Amino acid sequence: MASFSKFGNDLYTGERSIDFIGRRRIWFLVSGILVLICLIGPWVRGGFEFGIEFRGGSEFTVSQAATQDQSIADDAVNQAAPGSNPRVSTLGTDSVRVQTDELDDTQSTAVVSALAEGYDVPSEDVTVSIIGATWGADITTQAIRGLVIFLVLVAVFMALYFRTWKMAAAALIALLHDLIITAGVYGLTGLEITPAAVIGFLTILGYSLYDTVVVFDKIRENTRGMGDNDTRTFAETVNLAVNQTLVRSINTSVVAALPVASILIIGSFVLGARTLQDISLALLIGIIVGTYSTIFVASPLYVQFRKGEAKLKKHDARVLSARARATQSQAPAAELVD
Repeated sequence: MASFSKFGNDLYTGERSIDFIGRRRIWFLVSGILVLICLIGPWVRGGFEFGIEFRGGSEFTVSQAATQDQSIADDAVNQAAPGSNPRVSTLGTDSVRVQTDELDDTQSTAVVSALAEGYDVPSEDVTVSIIGATWGADITTQAIRGLVIFLVLVAVFMALYFRTWKMAAAALIALLHDLIITAGVYGLTGLEITPAAVIGFLTILGYSLYDTVVVFDKIRENTRGMGDNDTRTFAETVNLAVNQTLVRSINTSVVAALPVASILIIGSFVLGARTLQDISLALLIGIIVGTYSTIFVASPLYVQFRKGEAKLKKHDARVLSARARATQSQAPAAELVD
């Protein structure tokens, strides 16, 4: 613990520094490859797997089942309603869930009877829910609308708070980066995107924004007083701010990820609660990706956006020139000592 505290103190004072900004082309390349994989990969494997709430259909839940053998449900549904494309999964330790295309009343009754017989439970222990495609389309529209409104509000907030569109643009790109990679993980692994997962997506955007604002606030504090006596270039000053907030970002991420991981494990393996599983998985992925993007995407992008400004070019040239003169003045003294 003491060594970690010293590490954090060295980063804050500048005695030790990790060159995040100087290696920004590497981070951009890595992020670009990840985004490309997450955009192309899901479509290569057949597209995203949307939950029944989005695509519509019928859902049957068998409770108090003596076995969770999924083949029983497959056989029962295919016999009672051929061509209904059953998707079978388990819930907790004694329940089985079957999702199919939307069925009419006669088909639903036949499936309930077949499932009850297959799992040897009363028909009352088989519940059925029908979700229309129209309702699924409505919540899809609402989810997209919520995302767009969120991003617009973020752009306005960042531009007003930091008084520069470049910070707002860097933060928005980082948020989109987080959203694409988080959604891409779902697409690549075949995990279903449900309303709970969408809530998780929007929540992690808020977390990522919070982390980015903290780092950007430190960047603004460090760069606000840059003048003729500065010994660091603009990129080096931004890099110092990232290093100064690095330990804080790591600690915040760990503290946030641990309870989310606990909810994921308990929700998935103990309670069998699908909603808890969906939202906690999206949160866990998003926390990790959001921390990464703040350090390796948002801050380097801000430097990239500003590196061409005449004022900063002049400042950096003055700093580098003074550094070169100092090096030259020390050289003769070193030779005399030798």
